[in-house]
Amino acid sequence: MAATAASLAALPADAQQRYGRRDTILVSPEGYVLDYIPDDARVMRDSRGRTVYVDAWGDVIAIAEPADRRYARSERYNPRRDRYRPVTGYPDGDAGYFPPAPDDGYGYGDELTTGSVPELREALPGGIERQPLPDYSTGDDMAALPADGGTAADSEFVPGPTFDAAIAIGKKTSAEITALQVFLDREGFSPGVIDGKKGSNVVKAIEAWQKATGETLDPNDTDDILERLRLSGGMAFTTYEITAADAAGPYVAAIPDDYAEKAALPHLSYTSTVEMLAEKFHMDEAYLREINPGVDFTIPGTIVKVVDIGAAKTGKVAKILADKGRKQVLAYDEAGNLIAAYPASIGSADTPSPSGLVTVERVALNPGYTYNPKINFKQGNNDKVLTLQPGPNGPVGTVWIALSKPTYGIHGTPEPSKIGKTQSHGCIRLTNWDATELAKMTSPGVTVEFVD
Repeated sequence: MAATAASLAALPADAQQRYGRRDTILVSPEGYVLDYIPDDARVMRDSRGRTVYVDAWGDVIAIAEPADRRYARSERYNPRRDRYRPVTGYPDGDAGYFPPAPDDGYGYGDELTTGSVPELREALPGGIERQPLPDYSTGDDMAALPADGGTAADSEFVPGPTFDAAIAIGKKTSAEITALQVFLDREGFSPGVIDGKKGSNVVKAIEAWQKATGETLDPNDTDDILERLRLSGGMAFTTYEITAADAAGPYVAAIPDDYAEKAALPHLSYTSTVEMLAEKFHMDEAYLREINPGVDFTIPGTIVKVVDIGAAKTGKVAKILADKGRKQVLAYDEAGNLIAAYPASIGSADTPSPSGLVTVERVALNPGYTYNPKINFKQGNNDKVLTLQPGPNGPVGTVWIALSKPTYGIHGTPEPSKIGKTQSHGCIRLTNWDATELAKMTSPGVTVEFVD
């Protein structure tokens, strides 16, 4: 079977269609129609049931796709087709259309290169239907960021809740810090990326956990932390076997900086198996490599060391506080109990988030993204509207919680290690897994209050 498929795939794209395969083309992970595939390619099925071709190392070479997804019958393949749309109906600076893409106001520059939550590759989380996002120019299902976050004069100071200070974390090993991070993550009080390092996100998570439980958590009492871990599901570390589906992807070789090149890709997926696994287990990618020295993550059957994050937090959120001073999102139930907290990047001095009350309008998973140079900053030589397809390397991650104030939302990020340490463009930016957990507990009508 593999030999037949490989010999068929070795023909040019036009030849593939003439040779009895009018409904199928072979597409590389980078989004290009292939003219050939190496003779040693093997045929597999990925987790989505698609036919994929992998090389001897387990790397995906090509994916079989229906031809009508790329071009109409009798139409020749044109990689630049449908990449641009003209800007009509909105003068420069009109706030009725958004979004700006991330720029230096986020602290990211053009370096958006990391991934997303595992739900992208699996079924959507239960309890949330994918809903169309509002796009104020075309009606497309595209997520967005605010075109104009306002000025400092627009913001009114609203004090946030107070927290008892956490006990200072002393000299601890990386494994001991990891155990603390895993415990907090399981409790729904996120420390951000799990990286075995103490920092502000860990301290904020401890303080929020103490506020919610009324207990005091001593981060230096390792025996207590290990006992709490045991009661919450087991020790911090576990093992994971890389599956054929993990190795198959789909992945892209790299995410380009230029937005026009991004727009040409069929999806903005993970760039590697290790990137996908790091987000699957809420870990820093460098830390995952560090605790697995010399491991090749691309080979199915490989056993790797990961953290055991346990089950996601559940509950029904009735109110969300976006605390700009703490750089933290706090989630409360109907009785006013604090049930979860997440580190966040919220607004900036140039484009602050609003103060006061808004509400959740809709929740969407795996959203696309629209870039409009007439409203946004100028990126490269791009002077037309660009439509970026969904994927974990999209500018807003894989979750968009739209708010009643136009152009504002709570969303994920392709750069989780920077959450809580940089600023955003007026929106509320969380790690993708935290945004997903919050989205599963949130519904339209939930109150969101920005406090200082």
